[in-house]
Amino acid sequence: MSKDLGKTLLAKTDTIIECWIDSIREDEEIESSKNMAYTAVRNSIPLVLEALATLLSESITSRSQKLKDCSWEHGLVRAEQGYDMDEIVREYSLLRKIIFTALKPDLLANSSAEILETVELLDSVIDRVITLSLESYVETRLQELEQVRSQLLLTNQELTRLVATQKEDVSHLAHELKSPLNAIMGFSTLLLQQQQKAVQGSDTALSLQMTEKVIRNGRQLLRLINDILEISRYEAGKVPLNIQSSDVQPLIQLAVDTLSISAAQKDLEIILNCDRAPQEVQTDTLRLQQIITNLISNAIRYTESGTITITCTTKARDQWSLIVTDTGIGLSPEAQTQIFEPYYRVGSKNDYSTDSTGLGLAIVDKLVKLLQGKIDLTSKLGEGTTFTVTFPMRIVESN
Repeated sequence: MSKDLGKTLLAKTDTIIECWIDSIREDEEIESSKNMAYTAVRNSIPLVLEALATLLSESITSRSQKLKDCSWEHGLVRAEQGYDMDEIVREYSLLRKIIFTALKPDLLANSSAEILETVELLDSVIDRVITLSLESYVETRLQELEQVRSQLLLTNQELTRLVATQKEDVSHLAHELKSPLNAIMGFSTLLLQQQQKAVQGSDTALSLQMTEKVIRNGRQLLRLINDILEISRYEAGKVPLNIQSSDVQPLIQLAVDTLSISAAQKDLEIILNCDRAPQEVQTDTLRLQQIITNLISNAIRYTESGTITITCTTKARDQWSLIVTDTGIGLSPEAQTQIFEPYYRVGSKNDYSTDSTGLGLAIVDKLVKLLQGKIDLTSKLGEGTTFTVTFPMRIVESN
């Protein structure tokens, strides 16, 4: 009976997959799949089903490695796609239900004992598939953690060298590094303790939560350190310019496309007014892209509702301007005098954005000067802020 059922399962694979993907699309608990392509959701499930069919028609030894490989691959891809563990369990629950629905007519054609034996067999193997996928998922997360740790070691070496030659702001720097670094140390310790236990059940969930916290704090620390190193290079005059002809409008569009997800998450509308943008300027494209991206990112960070308006226009034959206007929290007169200072952040400490280092606008200010431009701002508390940057059409390189 099991051999025939294996053939039946293999024959119905396409139907099962179609029903499964439709169910995932409709399931509100699997949010990660909503914006994914059909092939991305489909993933390696056909191979898992093929392994299950093989399970019903061949010996245990011949199917074991194949089933393990397919399940492992599924968990690995889901980790890369950004699924959380509950979503993986949920999609397997839907798959289990659809498999039994598809096989129901064939199962009912057998005796009660055979039905019970087959159901128990399929249940146990699907449970094994879930366990293997979750183990793969957690291992992928741990590998990501190791990559972050390695990056931290490298940037820490550079930071140590920098601090040895530059004492200014060391106290403030230590304070900024303290919170994310303490979180990394604390959660890493707990994570190591948990990994000594079997990776299953509640231990898996706890390990994964701690891994994600470590990664999140590690990334924040890396962002802070990289911004510190960037601004230090500007202060030391070690930023060479690569002057070339550039079309401004595509650079603005690239920044908008990159940050569109962040804006969409807050239901912000981005408005582009670039009809009068210069088609060709002589500048450093990479540094200009940094300025554009930082200004738009800053506007999104401090705007909870409304719009972000980006205007690019030719002011005169030898000048052009970039204007970024938001409907955000605005700046007090006192804040306007400090906004370009390193480490300064708007609002009280309890209101600080978790992804802000307080260095973004300081870097913008130094980059604008590097590109021989000028930056101004107008703002009203509670109503929004406008940054206006004026650049020359052609940067004059010093001899």
